[in-house]
Amino acid sequence: MQPAAGTPVLLVGVDLGLPHFDGELEELGLLAKTAGLAPVARITCKRKAPDAALFVGSGKADEIRTLAAMHGASEILFDQALSPAQQRNLERYLELPVNDRTLLILEIFAQRARSHEGKLQVELARLQYLSTRLVRRWSHLERQTGGIGARGGPGEKQIELDRRMIGDAIKRTRDRLVKVKRQRSTQRRQRERRDTFNISLVGYTNAGKSTLFNALVKARAYAADQLFATLDTTTRQLYLSGAGRSVSLSDTVGFIRDLPHGLIDAFQATLQEAVDANLLLHVVDASNEDFPEQMAQVERVLQEIGAADIPQVLVFNKLDALGAAQRPALLQDHYEVAGQSIPRLFVSASTGEGLESLRELLAARLLAEADAMPPGAANELPGESS
Repeated sequence: MQPAAGTPVLLVGVDLGLPHFDGELEELGLLAKTAGLAPVARITCKRKAPDAALFVGSGKADEIRTLAAMHGASEILFDQALSPAQQRNLERYLELPVNDRTLLILEIFAQRARSHEGKLQVELARLQYLSTRLVRRWSHLERQTGGIGARGGPGEKQIELDRRMIGDAIKRTRDRLVKVKRQRSTQRRQRERRDTFNISLVGYTNAGKSTLFNALVKARAYAADQLFATLDTTTRQLYLSGAGRSVSLSDTVGFIRDLPHGLIDAFQATLQEAVDANLLLHVVDASNEDFPEQMAQVERVLQEIGAADIPQVLVFNKLDALGAAQRPALLQDHYEVAGQSIPRLFVSASTGEGLESLRELLAARLLAEADAMPPGAANELPGESS
C-alpha cells in the first residue's frame, strides 16, 4: 500500500450475511483516511459466500474496474480479508493494486507505533502477513542456478529464498519481543510486590479512552478524534482521595472489528496489561448508535486474550455528544452484558461531567478489595499520591 497522503482509493464491501456488515463502509473510510488515503467512491454487493477466485465474482469485478476508472482511483480497498490467491487474481483482473482491511490496519499500526515494543509488535505482524503473500509479491520465481562453476545444480527457487529470509526475520523479531516481555513481566512483579491495584482502560477504538486517561491522571498521552490514536500502553498512578491511596491506571490499544489475528498475537505483551488488571474500565462511545456491536467486539477480544473474567465497569463516554432526547435519566445504573449485570456510568471525558462519580466508584471498589484481604494486609497498602 502506498503511504502517500491523498492516494485515491475505491472502497469495496461484500455483505456475506453477517450482522456487523457496514453497508455505508463508514469505518473502512475512517481507517483509509487515518492511513493517509483518500476514498473517492464506494461500492457494495451481496453474496452468500465469497467467490473462490475473485471474492466478488467477475461481473462485480467489471463494475469495480469501471467505477475505479470513472473516479480515478489508483488502488482498491476491500473491507474483508482476502486470501493471497484472491488478492493476486483481483490485481491481474483489475490491473490495479488491491489491498484488504487487514493490511490497512497493519499499515496504520506501523505509522503510529512509537515505543520500541510497539514497533517490534507491528513488524512481527507485518512479516507474518507478508509471509503468506510471497506468491503475489514477487514475479522473479524462476529457479536460480546453484553449485560452483557452470554446471551447477538446480539450486533454490527465489520464492524459497524469500520465504526463508522472512522466516529468519520473524524468528529474530520474536526473540527480541521475548526480551521485552521479560522486562514487562519484571515491572509487573514489582507492582505486585507493592500490592498495587491495577486498572486498565479497554474499549473500541475512538471511544475516548486516551481522553479519559488524560482527564483522570492529568497526563499528556496522545488523544485525537481518529482510529487507533493510541497504540502503546501508558501507565500512570491515579490517586483516589476516597480510598486514601493510589492505583495504577493503564491506557491500552483500542480494539476494532475483525482485528487481524496476527496483531492479537503480536500485541499480546501490550494487551497483557489488560490480562493482569484487577479491574477493567470498558470505555464505550455512547454517541455511536452501533455501540452494542462495538461492545461485543471488545468482549470477543477480551475472551481471546484471556481477560473475559476480569471484573468490569462500563464507562459510557461522550455524554456531551448526546442530544437532549438521548440523554439518560440516570447517569449511574447497571447494564447487562452476556447475562451479567455490570455497573455503568455516563461521563464526558472532554467536559469532565461524571468523572467525580467515576472516582468515587473506583474508590469504593478499592476499599471493598481491601476489606476482602486478610486482617492486617490492608494496612500494608501504600497511600502515596501521584
